[in-house]
Amino acid sequence: MSAMSSNWDRRSVLRAAAGLAALGPLAACGSNNGRSGGGSSGKSVKQYFHAYGEAGVEDALKRYAKGYDKAAVSTQWITSADYESKLFSALLTDNAPDVFEFHPQIQLIKSGQVADLSDIIDPVKSDFNPADIASHTVDGKIYGVRMIDDPQFFFYRKSVLEKAKIQPPTTLDELIEAAAKLTTGKVKGLFIGNDLHAVINPLIWSSGADTLDAKNQIAYHTEGVKEGIKKMRQLFTSGHLLLDAPTDYWDPSAIVQGLTPIQFCGMWAMPVMQKALGDDLGIFPFPKVTDSGKQSVTNGGWSMFVNAKGKNADLAKEYVKWLWIEQKKYQEDFALSYGFHIPPRTSIAASATKLKTGLPAEGVKLFNDFGHFDNIGWTQAMITALEDVFADSVRKNGDPEASLDKADTTVNRELKKLFG
Repeated sequence: MSAMSSNWDRRSVLRAAAGLAALGPLAACGSNNGRSGGGSSGKSVKQYFHAYGEAGVEDALKRYAKGYDKAAVSTQWITSADYESKLFSALLTDNAPDVFEFHPQIQLIKSGQVADLSDIIDPVKSDFNPADIASHTVDGKIYGVRMIDDPQFFFYRKSVLEKAKIQPPTTLDELIEAAAKLTTGKVKGLFIGNDLHAVINPLIWSSGADTLDAKNQIAYHTEGVKEGIKKMRQLFTSGHLLLDAPTDYWDPSAIVQGLTPIQFCGMWAMPVMQKALGDDLGIFPFPKVTDSGKQSVTNGGWSMFVNAKGKNADLAKEYVKWLWIEQKKYQEDFALSYGFHIPPRTSIAASATKLKTGLPAEGVKLFNDFGHFDNIGWTQAMITALEDVFADSVRKNGDPEASLDKADTTVNRELKKLFG
């Protein structure tokens, strides 16, 4: 089986390991356990969402659901940090959701957990970003509907860099130098997240490598990646990196509160940053690590899946078709009214006036010019293996070659399970 490219958020896919516990306290996590949909058919659909940081998202999703007249739709809003484990615990029970948001994950397909949605997507397939279709496709079948695309890059304070006579870095060496020049007193020159995990993949891509190649073989173990890891160690020990921010990289607080003039974050936070900083805000992609590398942008996002093992799979497909295929007004509202996200539907993206000018337009250009889409075969065990490389070689000064060798063992074991 060939694993197509994927386009998902860098949060862990299966934070809990394979043997997940029973549902337990899940019911207490959502803010709405009652029916919120319309319809008098007596039929019902349950949907799961993680708690978005942008204000208004929960109300919007419940408002959309109320417009559906063929079933009552209840919304489980998971506010805890471990959405993945809550979701997967629930999928093992009779209280499983019929519809849930997640990321393309080949294990869900191989286990028969998610339904083939080709029949509802094929008629509008040409109106989706081709990469979003590819990221959900295995053996010619499409297993999810992309809801939003979330490019991630560096945001910076223009005035601060101008005062220090620093141009937006295009190489990792320049970024390290900029962090040093911009560190003053309690202000650190750079923030890339408290655990550094968000920049692992862009570091690989900007080194001229990839996680897996087209044959689903290891592609990250290169001299360029090793060089990048050594440079990250240099940055980590420099004293110029913000490592104890009140919130992680996905929240714009670090740059908004003046804790750093450069922060790695997602396009979703752009409106909040612009409101606080106005025109004193710029963006640039992850800089190239080696001469043979190239600047890169991580494309995250969320997708809607149907529980193939649920009691209401057919009805759930009808609901997903209604909301995420037919209701383009709701899709545009979801992408652009609560933070900035790029609509996966090309027709919606083409008419999105909020993304046509200024910084949002620059974000879209970086998305198009430098965007990378993860591989659907890149599992949580593989993600954790490279997080361990960073822990060993960036935080603890271990040998990158030895750390990568150790990761190779884990990744190859997973690849054998998936692809033989």
